[in-house]
Amino acid sequence: MQIIFYLAIACTVFCTVALLMAPVLLKTAPEVQRVLDVTSSKQVEARQILGEEELRGRLLGMAHALRAKLGFAENKVLNDRLSQADFRAPETPDVFLAAQFLTPLVLAFAGSFISDNTVFWVLALAVVGYMVPDFWLTMQQGKRKERIRKAIPDAMDLLVICVDAGLGLDQALLRVGNELALSYPDISQEFAQVNMVQRAGQPRLDAWQMLADRTKIEEFQQFVSMLTQTDRFGTPIAKALSRFSEELRLARRQRAEEAAVKTKIKIIFPLVLCIFPCIFIVLLAPAILIVAAGMSGMGGN
Repeated sequence: MQIIFYLAIACTVFCTVALLMAPVLLKTAPEVQRVLDVTSSKQVEARQILGEEELRGRLLGMAHALRAKLGFAENKVLNDRLSQADFRAPETPDVFLAAQFLTPLVLAFAGSFISDNTVFWVLALAVVGYMVPDFWLTMQQGKRKERIRKAIPDAMDLLVICVDAGLGLDQALLRVGNELALSYPDISQEFAQVNMVQRAGQPRLDAWQMLADRTKIEEFQQFVSMLTQTDRFGTPIAKALSRFSEELRLARRQRAEEAAVKTKIKIIFPLVLCIFPCIFIVLLAPAILIVAAGMSGMGGN
């Protein structure tokens, strides 16, 4: 109870200080105020949108300033992970670090209401709260990588068709990206970024190497190696793409067969723990009841 009382006092002090410092911390920057004055409107909908954007900008600015004061510099590893999970907005690192900071506090505050072993639950929930954003980001990375990996064989087949039809590799890449925008939006975004990087002046191999480094997918690294060998030995790009597409299809079929073989082992545990006990109950329960009734009758006689 004393710990809860101290936490309540600390929370009250924090809220009081936050209310006193709010006019200073939430003061609009001169640049933001100038933009708001220029874009101000008399319409109700416009004023509401500007108010939401202003509040969001203030919160993100506070998060960025707090990160700078605490000495957290730009983390390239974190930026790469956010990019792999398709979170590429400039304010995304600030939002993620704010989540890592606030989630442990919220869970620790919730754990303080547990009467038994309060200190243990506060510390345990704080640790869990710190790990939850990182675990969620890792899960989003894996999901997007798997979606891109599933889309690569179809994308390569379309590339082969476009190149055989007479398009160059760059034009075929742009056409395939547009065609896959609805069915596979993730790989479409990556292809569009490769095209923009090439338009910015990067060589083709460097642009594809950046894609392989950004996504961490083995198939793209193999594609870069294939393009390098094609440029070095003068192999026709259509023939190399056809061969690479066939290899991808074969690899996908092998992975499916491997997953099918693994299911035979994975299904053993549900059979033993869930299905077999039910079968034993259905088959043996009547016999056990009959034997028990016969034994009770013999005992009565």
